[in-house]
Amino acid sequence: MNLQLSIGPLVSLIAGVLILIMPRLLNYIVAVYLIIIGLIGLFGTGPMRL
Repeated sequence: MNLQLSIGPLVSLIAGVLILIMPRLLNYIVAVYLIIIGLIGLFGTGPMRL
């Protein structure tokens, strides 16, 4: 069984859970998320295989 997992939705899910747990982290999570998505967009990455 092959499971394909994209990094973008995974990062979004983790960020959403962290924001629900600790709303004070919202600014930092958004900033880190945007940096990660920007780096992925610049350097590109294929889907991870698990």
